[in-house]
Amino acid sequence: MNRLAIFDCDGTLVDSQANICLAMEACFAGAGLPPPPRERTRRVVGLSLVEAMRAMAPEADGAVHLALAEAYKTAFQRLRGEGLVEEPLYDGIAELLDALEAEGWLLGVATGKSDRGLRLCLERHGLSGRFVTLQTADRHPSKPHPAMIEAALAETGADPELSMMIGDTSYDMAMATAAGVRAVGVAWGYHEAEELRAAGAGFIARHPLDVAAVREATA
Repeated sequence: MNRLAIFDCDGTLVDSQANICLAMEACFAGAGLPPPPRERTRRVVGLSLVEAMRAMAPEADGAVHLALAEAYKTAFQRLRGEGLVEEPLYDGIAELLDALEAEGWLLGVATGKSDRGLRLCLERHGLSGRFVTLQTADRHPSKPHPAMIEAALAETGADPELSMMIGDTSYDMAMATAAGVRAVGVAWGYHEAEELRAAGAGFIARHPLDVAAVREATA
């Protein structure tokens, strides 16, 4: 039976908070709204863009949320075009992927990024061929809806009871719980460990290779 390790991207595989904060500040400024505090922006990383804007500007109507989401895409693309987008891999991630593949795990991604954004990120780090299933906000409801994980399991034929979702936000943990896979929180991302546990995390990894303890439990 196949075992699938599904990774979130922003805050789990790569540290992209600087880019996300800059793009968020630019799109709010363009709409004549005060720039949100960066801590508030980090809280919505992982949600789809419209859901993120709804959380960031709850007093605004749906049309404003849609406009902000489009403005965010434009701002992020401009940053990328100017060579200002940096999304470094967290230390230890490459080694974790190697270890999981060596043990026969299938690898996947479930992210609030767009298809294009995820593709560019993975290409930059030479990871495009490592993941057998890629699920993004372009084709699914926002986290914590379980659709991304359900699609990844269906594509790979993986057993939910033998699979795990690895992420840094409470949205990832709630999504994993709803889909019936192991919820593994990481401490190097954007939500605190206590929040991850409250949302369903059964294990908190302090370093990527700490995930070894979880993969042994699901072997």
